[in-house]
Amino acid sequence: MAQKTKPILIRNGTVVNSDGSRISDVLIVDGKIADVKPKIADVPPGAKIVDASGMYVIPGGIDAHTHLDFEFMGTVTKDDFYHGTKAGVVGGTTMVIDFVIPKKGQSLIEALEYWHKKAAGKAVADYAFHMAVTWWGPQVQKEMEILCKERGINSFKMFMAYKDSMMIDDADLYNAFKKCESLGALPMVHAENGHIIKENSSLLLEAGTTGPEGHQLSRPENVEAEATNRACVIAENVGSSLYVVHVMSGSAAETIATRRKAGNRRIFGEALAAGLGTTFPKGADYSTLAAHVMGPPIREDPATPGQLMAHLVSDGLSTTGTDNCTFDKCQKEMGKGDFTKIPNGVNGLEDRMSIIWNNGVRTGVMTPERFVAVTSANAAKIFNIYPKKGAVLAGSDADLVVWNPDRKRTISATTHHHNNDFNIFEGKTVVGNAEVVIVRGRICFEASTGVVNVEKGWGEFVPTPCYSPEVFPKQK
Repeated sequence: MAQKTKPILIRNGTVVNSDGSRISDVLIVDGKIADVKPKIADVPPGAKIVDASGMYVIPGGIDAHTHLDFEFMGTVTKDDFYHGTKAGVVGGTTMVIDFVIPKKGQSLIEALEYWHKKAAGKAVADYAFHMAVTWWGPQVQKEMEILCKERGINSFKMFMAYKDSMMIDDADLYNAFKKCESLGALPMVHAENGHIIKENSSLLLEAGTTGPEGHQLSRPENVEAEATNRACVIAENVGSSLYVVHVMSGSAAETIATRRKAGNRRIFGEALAAGLGTTFPKGADYSTLAAHVMGPPIREDPATPGQLMAHLVSDGLSTTGTDNCTFDKCQKEMGKGDFTKIPNGVNGLEDRMSIIWNNGVRTGVMTPERFVAVTSANAAKIFNIYPKKGAVLAGSDADLVVWNPDRKRTISATTHHHNNDFNIFEGKTVVGNAEVVIVRGRICFEASTGVVNVEKGWGEFVPTPCYSPEVFPKQK
């Protein structure tokens, strides 16, 4: 259990929540926000004073899509729960929700225990878990009930891609959505057509296309859009909610946004830092191309980042994550001669907040309040941990960021805190970065000195209760 922390008083910052902002002081005592108001006078003895004049005080970011210490495609991600959460903290993210992914036939509860062992004693910031459903049967249904009622899990992810490994068919999707609805849980999907991807991949390899560009060609945008629409149709017929992870194309985003505009507010879409901040570097060398390989792909179309940002601003998309799933250059070499063997995944945890601020708020298309919504508050609400997380309010956890809108930083693998040798945002200068990051009442990063003062095991597991009011608004 975490030790007690010294009081902290943040002075004169503009406190930003998703529903408004004002200049206030913030008092932190014993890891919680004790008070938020202008000119706090009653300051505990020995309190650390942080001057936030000219800066914003925002809730710590919540990255609801990470894969830390993940065994995938014959190897293991470079970022474990220590390196991943550390990189996140430096960038202003103070909580992650990672995916427990059982093997086909494996007990969901057994897989959850394995993930708890991966995270415990390593995470420097708080974490929760989603559960993947990679097979279907009576045991899965029974264990879903136990996970919801006893183990703090309220979300289940189904894969419509990765045929022959994690993908389940439409009938099982229907039944999984139905089971989630009965439990007050949120079904999630990786939306791509796995059948088409497999056939496309075979044809491309037979024709001699073996490099990373084959990955892009095998899973074009319409393959994502079709699966997104199909998942929405299944959810509509079941009468369930739906959360589409890593929306990577304008057409898939439009599919979700259209339904939300028509009144279906129980369908949610998640954009990624990768989709918002870069494009696939067509024509680059193998190492650079392979380093950008993920599924669904980072698109080549230069219009895509702006389209995704527009949907975030207009509430067509609700949240942002990273799908942080890092592999180094040596691991990516596993796919030389066969693009289907390139480990899928990129970085993002450290840079997500800055990418969104730089490309959204700084350009004038996004308000600071909407920035807080899409980087923190909406995820907290959807996964039912609000206002414990995602808010600067008395009683909330003291996961806070003093955000400097003027601080410049050039992103590079030589300076980032990931345990990886490549960064997909290499060389990009972002304006708007974390100045001070506080994790449950402890100052863990100060940009002015560059000191990273994280502690292994400081992060704790945060249960996510079922029947989130954001997802089940009619439930009491």
